[in-house]
Amino acid sequence: MSHPALIVIDVQQDYFAGGLMPLENPDAALQQINRLLAHFRAQGWPVVQIQHEMLSRPGRPAAFFIPGSPGMALHPDMQPEAGEALFIKHLPNSFAGTELHQHLQQQEISELVVVGMMTHMCVDSTSRAALDLGYSVRIALDATATRALSFADQQIPAAQVKTTVAAALHGTFAQVMSTDEVLQQLS
Repeated sequence: MSHPALIVIDVQQDYFAGGLMPLENPDAALQQINRLLAHFRAQGWPVVQIQHEMLSRPGRPAAFFIPGSPGMALHPDMQPEAGEALFIKHLPNSFAGTELHQHLQQQEISELVVVGMMTHMCVDSTSRAALDLGYSVRIALDATATRALSFADQQIPAAQVKTTVAAALHGTFAQVMSTDEVLQQLS
């Protein structure tokens, strides 16, 4: 019988205090990610880490996750253990240009629990792509972090960004719930 895989997206130093792209409350999300990580590891279920490496493009240098920089490094809590996969990506969608889909297929995984950073960017695009590839997705919303955004002279607070993304994804692309709810369903 196949078990769900935990997909941990971009929990990297640039998103924490002192980094080049600090998010709002990344430490609170990290606590919840660690709870899920501990559960999956205790069960012996698959854990996949995703690490973003930003590539410079003509006229547009990388702003963060610069190759080889301290900010690109995974958070110390996120070091993969033996047998856990790590994929480097260059785009928001964790499936794009990586072997993630093939890896999950080889393990006959059809269910994903998606967590990480940023809620509105890589968590969102990965979850949408997962549906297209036939996966069933749960997102532990409190195990994600984002930041405030602006558009057309409007400021959108991080909490509102997160809630809006959750509302857009829930029911169609994923089941969006709390870490407690995910753990309850997995028990």
